[in-house]
Amino acid sequence: MLSDTLNEGLKAYEIGAKIRTLRLKKSMGLVALGEHTGLSPALLSKIERGRLYPTLPTLLRIALVFSVGLDYFFGGSRERPVLAIVRRKDRLRFPDTTGSGQAAYHFESLDLPVPEPRLHAYFAEFLNVPPEKLRPHQHPGIELIYVVRGALSVHVGADEHVLGAGDSMYFDSSVSHAYRRRAGGACSAIVVTA
Repeated sequence: MLSDTLNEGLKAYEIGAKIRTLRLKKSMGLVALGEHTGLSPALLSKIERGRLYPTLPTLLRIALVFSVGLDYFFGGSRERPVLAIVRRKDRLRFPDTTGSGQAAYHFESLDLPVPEPRLHAYFAEFLNVPPEKLRPHQHPGIELIYVVRGALSVHVGADEHVLGAGDSMYFDSSVSHAYRRRAGGACSAIVVTA
């Protein structure tokens, strides 16, 4: 049990409210956030309501889902312009799925340490999955894909578009979409969402 002093000190940061705001901006439910973090929806609910304060490792798991750094939860107003460098060796790699299903791609956040980013950028390496195994998803906003290497099938709604190295595509990401590598060699792209 925390002392009143510690409780008041942590309450001032409004960590739970900040998590809730991030979650609602992504139109994500507690169950979905739980799947991405490995935390129970009940625990996440307690954190959001300020009934429980997360440990730093728990808070970092949540921060990674939203591509924010820990300073997002503890930083005050910015006195300097936003600037963040993400070294290749420091990037974390995640599959597109949290379950035991076959991943369609792996991604690395290119903007993780930026507090309150206006866009999210990822480096993605796509796998060759059969079309029937694709897991379409959608999210508010727009998406831009720039293919760095290989050939990529992008399914948007009922249409399939094939992009080669150097091609780019901009689309409304509120429409159901999915990706898969075309047969052949490796395929990677930069994906930006806003």
